[in-house]
Amino acid sequence: MITVKIVVLVLLAYVIGSIPTGLIIGKLCFHTDVRQYGSKNIGATNTYRVLGMKAALPVFLGDAGKGAIGVLLFSPNPEWMIVGGLCAMIGHNWSIFLGFSGGRGVATGLGVLIALSPIAAIICFAVWGIIVKFTSYVSLGSIVAATLVPIVMYCLSEPLPYIIFGAIAALFVVFRHRENIVRLLQGKELAVKRITKDK
Repeated sequence: MITVKIVVLVLLAYVIGSIPTGLIIGKLCFHTDVRQYGSKNIGATNTYRVLGMKAALPVFLGDAGKGAIGVLLFSPNPEWMIVGGLCAMIGHNWSIFLGFSGGRGVATGLGVLIALSPIAAIICFAVWGIIVKFTSYVSLGSIVAATLVPIVMYCLSEPLPYIIFGAIAALFVVFRHRENIVRLLQGKELAVKRITKDK
């Protein structure tokens, strides 16, 4: 029974993570498929580019909430809480509802981090905000902040499983941003600014 319960919770965390928040909010509330504009991504950043903050904020909160729920499904077991968070991130990145495509996993990863280590989440989010403020590149802020997660967790003396999660999550985020990294190096990356829908 315990094994069955774990399997059910793993699948549930994945399915919850798979919910395409940006696509749902864009279509239901703004009659717009954000995948057709900007970076074609369903995350909060591209939603902001296409639809503005009134759409991006609920997408961000929804995506972060998916990560937190994935963790809390397995509370209070630390190791399984990490598994739940990773399943939610996998669902967001490779959604069953989008043909196993999806977002970059940053907001969902932040939700996982908030549930596991709120102080580390605040520090990394602050770093992300500073980088985005001065460069206008969300991708750069996300890559740097994600890379800092295991380092910050180590400095905060978080449990080893949490630090390992931080390292794995960082690899997830960097891998999902590999095309952004190329564009950053080429000077072709999209800045975080509003666009018109014909672009």
